[in-house]
Amino acid sequence: MNKKGVLLVNLGTPNSPSVKDVRIYLREFLMDKYVIDLPYLTRWFLVNVIIAVFRAPKSAKIYQQLWTDEGSPLLVYGKKVRSLLQQEIGDNINVYLAMRYQNPSIKNVLKEVKKEGITDLVVIPLYPQYASSSTKSSIEKVKEELKKANYEPNVKFIENFLTNEKFIEAFTESGNKHWKTGDYQKVLFSYHGIPERHIIKDCKNGYCKLDDTCCAAYSDNNRLCYRAQCYETSRLIASKMGLKEDEYRISFQSRLETRARDPWLKPYSDLVTADLAKSGVKNVLCFSASFIADCLETTIEVGEEFKEIFH
Repeated sequence: MNKKGVLLVNLGTPNSPSVKDVRIYLREFLMDKYVIDLPYLTRWFLVNVIIAVFRAPKSAKIYQQLWTDEGSPLLVYGKKVRSLLQQEIGDNINVYLAMRYQNPSIKNVLKEVKKEGITDLVVIPLYPQYASSSTKSSIEKVKEELKKANYEPNVKFIENFLTNEKFIEAFTESGNKHWKTGDYQKVLFSYHGIPERHIIKDCKNGYCKLDDTCCAAYSDNNRLCYRAQCYETSRLIASKMGLKEDEYRISFQSRLETRARDPWLKPYSDLVTADLAKSGVKNVLCFSASFIADCLETTIEVGEEFKEIFH
Protein backbone atom coordinates (compact mmCIF):
# COMPACT_ATOMS: atom_id res chain seq x y z
CA MET A 1 0.00 0.00 0.00
CA ASN A 2 1.37 3.39 -1.01
CA LYS A 3 1.95 5.99 1.68
CA LYS A 4 2.37 9.62 0.63
CA GLY A 5 4.47 12.41 2.09
CA VAL A 6 5.50 16.00 1.39
CA LEU A 7 8.94 17.32 2.29
CA LEU A 8 9.31 21.09 2.59
CA VAL A 9 12.89 22.34 2.38
CA ASN A 10 14.03 25.84 3.30
CA LEU A 11 17.50 27.38 3.40
CA GLY A 12 18.36 27.06 7.08
CA THR A 13 19.39 29.05 10.10
CA PRO A 14 22.06 28.96 12.82
CA ASN A 15 21.17 26.86 15.86
CA SER A 16 21.56 29.99 17.97
CA PRO A 17 22.66 33.61 17.43
CA SER A 18 26.03 32.95 19.08
CA VAL A 19 29.19 33.72 17.10
CA LYS A 20 30.16 30.03 17.26
CA ASP A 21 26.87 28.76 15.82
CA VAL A 22 26.70 31.50 13.20
CA ARG A 23 30.22 30.63 12.07
CA ILE A 24 29.28 26.94 11.79
CA TYR A 25 26.22 27.89 9.73
CA LEU A 26 28.17 30.21 7.43
CA ARG A 27 30.79 27.56 6.78
CA GLU A 28 28.23 24.93 5.83
CA PHE A 29 26.21 27.38 3.74
CA LEU A 30 29.06 29.03 1.85
CA MET A 31 31.03 25.81 1.27
CA ASP A 32 28.14 24.61 -0.89
CA LYS A 33 29.50 24.45 -4.44
CA TYR A 34 26.18 25.73 -5.77
CA VAL A 35 26.40 28.87 -3.62
CA ILE A 36 30.04 29.79 -4.22
CA ASP A 37 30.92 27.95 -7.40
CA LEU A 38 34.68 28.40 -7.22
CA PRO A 39 37.27 25.59 -7.21
CA TYR A 40 37.21 23.73 -3.89
CA LEU A 41 40.53 25.00 -2.48
CA THR A 42 39.73 28.59 -3.45
CA ARG A 43 36.27 28.28 -1.92
CA TRP A 44 37.67 26.66 1.24
CA PHE A 45 40.21 29.45 1.77
CA LEU A 46 37.69 32.19 1.04
CA VAL A 47 35.05 30.76 3.39
CA ASN A 48 37.14 29.38 6.25
CA VAL A 49 39.97 31.90 6.38
CA ILE A 50 38.16 35.10 5.42
CA ILE A 51 34.35 35.15 5.36
CA ALA A 52 33.45 32.87 8.31
CA VAL A 53 36.18 34.37 10.49
CA PHE A 54 35.43 38.03 9.94
CA ARG A 55 31.73 37.93 9.05
CA ALA A 56 30.50 35.71 11.90
CA PRO A 57 30.73 38.31 14.72
CA LYS A 58 28.89 40.91 12.64
CA SER A 59 26.28 38.41 11.47
CA ALA A 60 25.78 37.14 15.02
CA LYS A 61 24.83 40.64 16.16
CA ILE A 62 22.23 40.82 13.39
CA TYR A 63 20.84 37.39 14.27
CA GLN A 64 20.58 38.52 17.90
CA GLN A 65 18.34 41.37 16.69
CA LEU A 66 16.29 38.93 14.65
CA TRP A 67 15.93 36.14 17.23
CA THR A 68 12.62 35.79 19.08
CA ASP A 69 11.63 34.00 22.27
CA GLU A 70 10.54 31.08 20.07
CA GLY A 71 13.82 31.02 18.15
CA SER A 72 14.84 31.85 14.59
CA PRO A 73 11.87 33.29 12.62
CA LEU A 74 12.70 31.21 9.54
CA LEU A 75 12.39 28.00 11.55
CA VAL A 76 9.44 29.20 13.65
CA TYR A 77 7.44 30.20 10.57
CA GLY A 78 8.60 27.09 8.73
CA LYS A 79 7.06 24.91 11.42
CA LYS A 80 3.84 26.92 11.19
CA VAL A 81 3.74 26.47 7.41
CA ARG A 82 4.28 22.72 7.84
CA SER A 83 1.48 22.54 10.40
CA LEU A 84 -0.94 24.59 8.28
CA LEU A 85 -0.22 22.49 5.19
CA GLN A 86 -0.78 19.33 7.22
CA GLN A 87 -4.18 20.65 8.30
CA GLU A 88 -5.02 21.63 4.72
CA ILE A 89 -4.26 18.28 3.08
CA GLY A 90 -5.35 16.02 5.94
CA ASP A 91 -3.77 13.19 7.89
CA ASN A 92 -3.49 10.77 4.96
CA ILE A 93 -0.38 12.61 3.73
CA ASN A 94 2.51 13.29 6.11
CA VAL A 95 4.17 16.71 5.88
CA TYR A 96 7.80 17.20 6.95
CA LEU A 97 10.11 20.21 7.23
CA ALA A 98 13.88 20.16 6.68
CA MET A 99 16.58 22.78 6.27
CA ARG A 100 19.28 22.65 3.61
CA TYR A 101 21.82 23.83 6.17
CA GLN A 102 21.86 23.01 9.89
CA ASN A 103 18.72 21.71 11.60
CA PRO A 104 16.40 19.95 11.13
CA SER A 105 18.76 18.47 8.56
CA ILE A 106 17.64 16.80 5.35
CA LYS A 107 19.55 13.68 6.42
CA ASN A 108 17.74 13.31 9.74
CA VAL A 109 14.30 14.19 8.39
CA LEU A 110 14.66 11.62 5.60
CA LYS A 111 15.47 9.01 8.25
CA GLU A 112 12.09 9.84 9.80
CA VAL A 113 10.38 9.73 6.40
CA LYS A 114 11.89 6.30 5.69
CA LYS A 115 10.99 4.99 9.16
CA GLU A 116 7.36 5.98 8.62
CA GLY A 117 7.24 3.99 5.40
CA ILE A 118 6.63 6.79 2.90
CA THR A 119 6.58 5.35 -0.63
CA ASP A 120 5.65 8.49 -2.59
CA LEU A 121 7.38 11.74 -1.70
CA VAL A 122 6.84 15.24 -3.10
CA VAL A 123 9.80 17.52 -2.35
CA ILE A 124 9.08 21.26 -2.35
CA PRO A 125 12.06 23.60 -1.92
CA LEU A 126 10.44 26.71 -0.43
CA TYR A 127 11.82 29.09 -3.05
CA PRO A 128 9.13 30.49 -5.38
CA GLN A 129 11.74 31.09 -8.10
CA TYR A 130 14.23 28.40 -9.14
CA ALA A 131 17.95 29.10 -8.77
CA SER A 132 20.84 26.66 -8.72
CA SER A 133 22.19 28.18 -5.48
CA SER A 134 18.94 27.46 -3.65
CA THR A 135 16.55 25.09 -5.41
CA LYS A 136 19.05 22.90 -7.23
CA SER A 137 21.26 22.70 -4.15
CA SER A 138 18.31 21.47 -2.07
CA ILE A 139 17.21 18.97 -4.70
CA GLU A 140 20.71 17.54 -5.12
CA LYS A 141 21.13 17.26 -1.34
CA VAL A 142 17.88 15.30 -1.06
CA LYS A 143 19.04 12.96 -3.84
CA GLU A 144 22.40 12.52 -2.13
CA GLU A 145 20.88 11.65 1.26
CA LEU A 146 18.32 9.29 -0.30
CA LYS A 147 21.15 7.41 -1.99
CA LYS A 148 23.20 7.25 1.22
CA ALA A 149 20.18 5.92 3.11
CA ASN A 150 19.53 3.29 0.42
CA TYR A 151 15.99 4.63 0.29
CA GLU A 152 14.14 4.68 -3.05
CA PRO A 153 10.64 6.16 -2.76
CA ASN A 154 8.89 7.59 -5.81
CA VAL A 155 10.05 11.22 -5.71
CA LYS A 156 8.67 14.29 -7.42
CA PHE A 157 10.55 17.59 -7.14
CA ILE A 158 8.73 20.94 -7.46
CA GLU A 159 11.26 23.28 -9.10
CA ASN A 160 9.32 26.54 -8.64
CA PHE A 161 5.85 27.84 -7.92
CA LEU A 162 5.89 31.51 -8.93
CA THR A 163 2.91 31.08 -11.26
CA ASN A 164 0.81 29.19 -8.72
CA GLU A 165 -2.48 31.06 -8.32
CA LYS A 166 -2.61 30.71 -4.54
CA PHE A 167 0.94 32.06 -4.22
CA ILE A 168 0.10 35.12 -6.33
CA GLU A 169 -3.22 35.60 -4.54
CA ALA A 170 -1.54 35.51 -1.13
CA PHE A 171 0.87 38.32 -2.04
CA THR A 172 -1.88 40.25 -3.81
CA GLU A 173 -4.21 40.07 -0.83
CA SER A 174 -1.46 41.16 1.55
CA GLY A 175 -0.33 43.93 -0.79
CA ASN A 176 -3.80 45.33 -1.37
CA LYS A 177 -4.39 45.68 2.37
CA HIS A 178 -1.58 48.22 2.44
CA TRP A 179 -1.63 49.70 -1.08
CA LYS A 180 -5.32 50.56 -1.05
CA THR A 181 -5.39 51.93 2.49
CA GLY A 182 -1.96 53.55 2.82
CA ASP A 183 -0.37 56.62 1.27
CA TYR A 184 2.06 54.79 -1.02
CA GLN A 185 3.40 56.16 -4.29
CA LYS A 186 5.54 53.20 -5.36
CA VAL A 187 5.79 49.44 -4.94
CA LEU A 188 9.26 47.89 -4.80
CA PHE A 189 9.61 44.19 -5.56
CA SER A 190 12.91 43.25 -3.93
CA TYR A 191 14.31 39.78 -4.62
CA HIS A 192 17.33 38.01 -3.20
CA GLY A 193 20.20 38.60 -5.59
CA ILE A 194 22.54 36.03 -7.13
CA PRO A 195 25.72 36.44 -9.22
CA GLU A 196 25.06 37.21 -12.88
CA ARG A 197 27.35 34.33 -13.85
CA HIS A 198 24.94 31.89 -12.16
CA ILE A 199 22.25 33.04 -14.60
CA ILE A 200 24.53 32.56 -17.61
CA LYS A 201 25.79 29.22 -16.29
CA ASP A 202 22.25 27.88 -15.82
CA CYS A 203 21.18 29.01 -19.29
CA LYS A 204 21.65 25.99 -21.54
CA ASN A 205 20.17 27.40 -24.75
CA GLY A 206 22.02 30.73 -25.08
CA TYR A 207 18.74 32.61 -24.65
CA CYS A 208 19.73 34.69 -21.63
CA LYS A 209 21.03 38.23 -22.20
CA LEU A 210 20.51 39.51 -18.64
CA ASP A 211 18.23 42.27 -19.88
CA ASP A 212 14.65 42.89 -20.96
CA THR A 213 15.17 41.34 -24.39
CA CYS A 214 14.96 37.91 -22.78
CA CYS A 215 13.05 38.62 -19.55
CA ALA A 216 10.23 40.74 -21.00
CA ALA A 217 8.14 37.58 -21.40
CA TYR A 218 8.17 34.33 -19.44
CA SER A 219 8.26 31.19 -21.59
CA ASP A 220 9.78 27.73 -21.94
CA ASN A 221 12.98 29.42 -23.12
CA ASN A 222 13.59 31.07 -19.75
CA ARG A 223 11.43 28.96 -17.44
CA LEU A 224 14.27 28.39 -14.97
CA CYS A 225 16.06 31.72 -15.44
CA TYR A 226 16.02 33.32 -11.99
CA ARG A 227 15.83 36.88 -13.32
CA ALA A 228 12.98 36.05 -15.70
CA GLN A 229 11.08 34.32 -12.89
CA CYS A 230 11.44 37.36 -10.62
CA TYR A 231 10.17 39.69 -13.33
CA GLU A 232 7.24 37.38 -14.07
CA THR A 233 6.37 37.16 -10.36
CA SER A 234 6.29 40.95 -10.21
CA ARG A 235 4.14 41.24 -13.34
CA LEU A 236 1.62 38.70 -12.04
CA ILE A 237 1.25 40.37 -8.64
CA ALA A 238 1.18 43.86 -10.17
CA SER A 239 -1.50 42.79 -12.64
CA LYS A 240 -3.66 41.29 -9.89
CA MET A 241 -3.27 44.48 -7.84
CA GLY A 242 -4.08 46.67 -10.84
CA LEU A 243 -0.73 48.46 -10.72
CA LYS A 244 0.45 50.52 -13.67
CA GLU A 245 3.96 49.93 -15.01
CA ASP A 246 5.22 53.22 -13.59
CA GLU A 247 3.89 52.37 -10.12
CA TYR A 248 6.39 49.62 -9.37
CA ARG A 249 10.11 48.84 -9.57
CA ILE A 250 12.03 45.55 -9.48
CA SER A 251 15.38 45.15 -7.75
CA PHE A 252 17.75 42.67 -6.10
CA GLN A 253 19.19 42.67 -2.58
CA SER A 254 21.63 40.82 -0.30
CA ARG A 255 24.58 40.86 -2.68
CA LEU A 256 27.87 39.36 -1.57
CA GLU A 257 30.38 40.29 -4.22
CA THR A 258 33.58 38.37 -3.57
CA ARG A 259 35.41 39.75 -6.60
CA ALA A 260 35.37 43.10 -8.38
CA ARG A 261 34.52 41.38 -11.65
CA ASP A 262 31.77 39.25 -10.16
CA PRO A 263 28.66 41.47 -10.35
CA TRP A 264 25.31 40.39 -8.97
CA LEU A 265 21.90 40.97 -10.53
CA LYS A 266 21.01 44.62 -10.95
CA PRO A 267 19.49 47.00 -10.11
CA TYR A 268 20.51 46.81 -6.46
CA SER A 269 17.68 47.31 -3.97
CA ASP A 270 19.60 49.64 -1.67
CA LEU A 271 20.48 51.94 -4.58
CA VAL A 272 16.93 51.85 -5.94
CA THR A 273 15.63 52.71 -2.46
CA ALA A 274 17.97 55.70 -2.28
CA ASP A 275 16.98 56.76 -5.80
CA LEU A 276 13.27 56.65 -4.94
CA ALA A 277 13.87 58.84 -1.90
CA LYS A 278 15.87 61.36 -3.95
CA SER A 279 13.12 61.50 -6.58
CA GLY A 280 10.63 62.74 -3.98
CA VAL A 281 8.73 59.53 -3.29
CA LYS A 282 7.50 59.68 0.30
CA ASN A 283 6.23 56.15 0.92
CA VAL A 284 7.26 52.84 -0.66
CA LEU A 285 5.52 49.47 -0.24
CA CYS A 286 8.14 46.71 -0.44
CA PHE A 287 7.39 43.12 -1.45
CA SER A 288 9.85 40.32 -0.62
CA ALA A 289 8.42 37.82 -3.08
CA SER A 290 11.39 35.45 -3.09
CA PHE A 291 10.71 34.48 0.53
CA ILE A 292 7.79 32.54 2.01
CA ALA A 293 8.57 33.60 5.59
CA ASP A 294 10.19 36.54 7.33
CA CYS A 295 13.90 36.14 7.92
CA LEU A 296 17.07 38.22 8.21
CA GLU A 297 16.72 39.53 4.65
CA THR A 298 13.17 40.79 5.17
CA THR A 299 13.04 41.83 8.81
CA ILE A 300 16.50 43.40 9.11
CA GLU A 301 17.66 44.23 5.58
CA VAL A 302 14.36 45.48 4.17
CA GLY A 303 12.58 46.40 7.39
CA GLU A 304 15.42 48.32 9.00
CA GLU A 305 18.38 48.94 6.66
CA PHE A 306 16.35 49.99 3.61
CA LYS A 307 14.05 52.07 5.79
CA GLU A 308 17.10 53.90 7.14
CA ILE A 309 18.41 54.48 3.61
CA PHE A 310 15.03 55.78 2.49
CA HIS A 311 14.61 58.21 5.36
